[in-house]
Amino acid sequence: MSSEQQHPATTMADVAHAVGVSSGTVSRALRGLPGVSDALRRRILRAAENLDYVVSPAASGLVTGRTGSVAVLVPFIARWFHAQALAAVHEVLRGAGFEIVLYHVEGTAERREFFETLPVRRRADGLVVIALSLTEREARRLDGLGMPVVGAGTRLPGGLPEAGIDDAEGAAKAVHHLANLGHERIGMIRTTDDEGVHQGVSRRRLAGFRSAMGERGLEVAAGAVVSAPWGADGGARAMGELLSLREPPTAVFAEADDVAVGALRTLRRSGVDVPAGMSVVGFDDSPVAELLDLTTVGQSVREQGLVAGRLLLDAVQRGRHGGSRVRLETRLVTRGTTSRPGGGSRAG
Repeated sequence: MSSEQQHPATTMADVAHAVGVSSGTVSRALRGLPGVSDALRRRILRAAENLDYVVSPAASGLVTGRTGSVAVLVPFIARWFHAQALAAVHEVLRGAGFEIVLYHVEGTAERREFFETLPVRRRADGLVVIALSLTEREARRLDGLGMPVVGAGTRLPGGLPEAGIDDAEGAAKAVHHLANLGHERIGMIRTTDDEGVHQGVSRRRLAGFRSAMGERGLEVAAGAVVSAPWGADGGARAMGELLSLREPPTAVFAEADDVAVGALRTLRRSGVDVPAGMSVVGFDDSPVAELLDLTTVGQSVREQGLVAGRLLLDAVQRGRHGGSRVRLETRLVTRGTTSRPGGGSRAG
């Protein structure tokens, strides 16, 4: 027989007694239901943590019809964008007492299986989709889940809530910056995407590029828009194609910082000075952009995750499937990879 004294498990009544409220109030607070103030909810969560009280999802689900969990669908977990957004979503939802069920669908097979079976249906009270371009069929499948669905950097159908940016507007900021510096021959590197993860983003950024070029009265020359696989290797190959043109551009907008990294590598190896011989603008303001002194169009990934988490929390608590579409601002971050043609002043 163990010499350690066995203590009975903490009950909801113990938490209620510690806070001075009813067990029903504790139950509503821990399940994220309305009718409990934010201050009181925080007190109850602290008391439950201090007493090592563990909610039984099965038991609470019988009463509330909820699982006490929320799901997150993400195509990548190692890429910086998805990792930052996931951390922010986790911060909001775990802070509200929900467990997180992660669905990682990096490959085509995993993605197909998820949308065929929709395992989230019986395991969560809501779903956050992080940076995944959806097909029409996938969008319809999510719309028919019968639970709140929120996008973080993802365009969703109908009135489903989302937090994201205006990709076209962001791309236009890059073009206007280069045009203000005096560049007329401006190229673009966009990405191909066999998995369909970024295709929506790519289309919108290309549209913004073309629209801004038209606004400035600039021609998009033949061969000046090059498509390549996502990442540094794709960017390197695409910049090689641009340099091989009879009249190469004097500036290039890369669809993403990860692509711009490869473009800079090719320029360095080709002996082309940046920015005197070629100006380069990326998109995202990822950690590598600051490291490489890359001019870029910045977006707040963390804020998108936080807002998406709050939108889902609100939808689950209120039991509604619609909600707001929140557009966060992009910003031009001017660094050392852009200047006037020939390497003049970097103002612009």
